[in-house]
Amino acid sequence: MATKSSSGNADLADIGIFGGSGFYKLFDKYEEKMVETPYGPPSAAVAIGTMGGKRVAFMPRHGEKHTIPPHKVPFRANLWAMQSLGVTRLVSPCAAGSLQAHVKPGEFVVCDQFVDRTSGRADTFYDGPITTHVSPAECYCPQMRELAVKAGEKAGITMHPSGTVVVIQGPRFSTKAESAWFNKMGWEVINMTQYPEAYLAKELSMCVVNVSLITDYDSGVTANVEPVSHAEVMKVFAANITKLQTLLVNLIETIPDSRDKCSCADTLKSARG
Repeated sequence: MATKSSSGNADLADIGIFGGSGFYKLFDKYEEKMVETPYGPPSAAVAIGTMGGKRVAFMPRHGEKHTIPPHKVPFRANLWAMQSLGVTRLVSPCAAGSLQAHVKPGEFVVCDQFVDRTSGRADTFYDGPITTHVSPAECYCPQMRELAVKAGEKAGITMHPSGTVVVIQGPRFSTKAESAWFNKMGWEVINMTQYPEAYLAKELSMCVVNVSLITDYDSGVTANVEPVSHAEVMKVFAANITKLQTLLVNLIETIPDSRDKCSCADTLKSARG
């Protein structure tokens, strides 16, 4: 059941969640919030509800009916909308491909690094006049990552506690040559939306954690299988969505109110001269 609202944004939510491919709804009962941003409209209205005893804001990054391809997602508007609602912790789950044989479909990876292979995306809030350099060296919050791994293990999910996600432009998948290159570089995960989403969250001093639900072996090179198709991605994701939702409940229940075990809130202190 949804109710609509369009005013009074501040402090409506503590935790934000973006839904990826195949993940368009989180709550049965929620308030729907329309948010205006300096960067245009976000992907969708924000659904605000309660989960794990906390106020949670949810937005499907591709729109309510998956009408926004990865290279067209309004990342800055989405992140700005979350911050305007009071969000300081962001969970960024996504469907993703595996680049290594030991990372299997149906397993989850909590990434700790990204490699940006996108092009032309608006990827900063700081276009001047104050020069600001936010370091992405440790983009993902270490405390949130630890909690996410434990939440997945509690749900009986095979969890990989770290990994590098290479983010490609989309909407096309990789060629076999590209996939083989990524594999040889030792990267574990491939996706189309983690950049600039995670970095923009970092710029806004949020704690951000990625949970990659592995749906396939990218291009089939690693495991000598058929190349990935969107239909197969959605099939595997649908089969594992309940696991992801259980992980999210477990995670949110364990997120502490204070942010005193990470430095995410202090991001801007060393970003300006």
